[in-house]
Amino acid sequence: MVDKNTEKISSEQQEIVVEDSLSFTSKETTQQNERVLQRGLKARHIQMIALGGTIGTGLFMTSGSAIANGGPGGALIAYGLVGILVFCVMMSLGEMSALIPVAGSFSHFAYRFADPSLGFMLGWVYWANWAVGVASELTGVALIMEYWITSVNSVVWSVICLVILLALNVFSVKGYGEVEYWISFIKIIVVVIFVIVGICVDTGAVGGVNYGVSNFHLEGGAFPFGFLGIFNVFINAAYSFNGVEIVGITAGESANPHKTVPTAVKQVFYRIILFYILSILIIGLVIPYTEPNLLNGGSDISISPFTLVFEKSGAAWAADMMNAIILLTMISAGNSGVYSSSRTLMSLANDGFAPRFFNRVNKWGIPLWSVLMTCLVGCIAFITSLFGAGVVFNWLVNLTSLAGLITWVSISITHLRFRQGYVSQNRSLTALPYRAPWFPIGDWIVIIAGTVIIFGQGYHTFLAPIDPSAVISSYIGLILAVLLYAGHKIWKRPAFVKNHEMDFETGLFHDNVIDIREDDGLDKNGNPIPKWKLVWKKIISIIA
Repeated sequence: MVDKNTEKISSEQQEIVVEDSLSFTSKETTQQNERVLQRGLKARHIQMIALGGTIGTGLFMTSGSAIANGGPGGALIAYGLVGILVFCVMMSLGEMSALIPVAGSFSHFAYRFADPSLGFMLGWVYWANWAVGVASELTGVALIMEYWITSVNSVVWSVICLVILLALNVFSVKGYGEVEYWISFIKIIVVVIFVIVGICVDTGAVGGVNYGVSNFHLEGGAFPFGFLGIFNVFINAAYSFNGVEIVGITAGESANPHKTVPTAVKQVFYRIILFYILSILIIGLVIPYTEPNLLNGGSDISISPFTLVFEKSGAAWAADMMNAIILLTMISAGNSGVYSSSRTLMSLANDGFAPRFFNRVNKWGIPLWSVLMTCLVGCIAFITSLFGAGVVFNWLVNLTSLAGLITWVSISITHLRFRQGYVSQNRSLTALPYRAPWFPIGDWIVIIAGTVIIFGQGYHTFLAPIDPSAVISSYIGLILAVLLYAGHKIWKRPAFVKNHEMDFETGLFHDNVIDIREDDGLDKNGNPIPKWKLVWKKIISIIA
């Protein structure tokens, strides 16, 4: 007997009952709730979200300042090294999320496998980071719209954007997934076109000037500012990759996390090379690091590095196109901010670190109160940007500026403890849906490099003349993390989680029935998929 949540399909030799992926729900939601998160994110959503987390304003707007501050060679090395860090983080997160795909992901893992105080600190820091990040995107949308329309008050555009973000996140997780899918797809197309056009411009095929590698041989060479130049870019690159860990949070609402999460995280490194490294290379080849506009691209889209390269190809419409892309990117970032912070707040409530009502889920499988609180805090933060020259808002941004790096280091610490506990309980590593390579070297690389960046990113504030406010501004994010951790440790006095106390059962995703249709080349009705569709899907999977 097959119920309404299953379907029967037939092939030539077998009949298979396949459970509808939407019937899977996340078990970590409090048992008092009858409604739970819905696993509505498909493989294509997860993979695009993993990629969308690495392509944003950091690439489109601030990559020019990376070359100006580190030189073309220094920027390449810095982004390559950060790419290795991201790879290590994603492998570690992928191993834990594939086995236990829960909402909240790494903050819950820290609470469960390392130290409750670490989970408390990480959850609140990450939530605040994205809640304030939503306000940053609302401000950015207003500035972008002023590029085209100056007759309308910029606040109107921010309000419209907030309403859109709220609508996308209160009805279904599919809304978030679809928006991220298509915006990420557009960003991919733009970057691919940029690389192709950039190669044509560099070789002289377009624009009539053969730049070759001449910009790598200017005064000072490829590394005009030495080690400090590379270190400065290292910090900017780490900021650019902030958000890539969101794929771990989406595991809690993935239809098949055992398959989709490992696939998504394994492809992150190659996509970093394809999109970031190639883009930085193209900019360095075509635009000299001495170009003054490279330093201003972060605030003026008309002179962003992407715009400059497109204009050298004779594209007079480049500024308008990039403005539209940046607008979509900011909406995407705001959408991800509301999604990830609401799931993190829900996880905090489940773990007893936030009021219980934040884990309540509506009939569409959305933690409504967590979404509303995130949007409310984002709205309040945005309002502070309108008064007092934005002083309060700037401090809020600084307060969460190190959240990404703190998250990466915490994920690696948690993964070390996760693996130690898993092995100590005599569990087989072959039972893991995905096993992170480079263990434990990868985790130690992230912990050491991340700690160096966190403490070293404000070194310039200690150069004479020393401004105390500048020093505090650079390290206030670290101060917040320490206060949250120490405060919880002193107040609750939780012990570190011992190996034998670690729970590897709660929240496990069980494949009751395996859907092998796609692997056998069959569509959802059990009919053979045409060869050209399989080939096209393979091409798209490689690119995107």
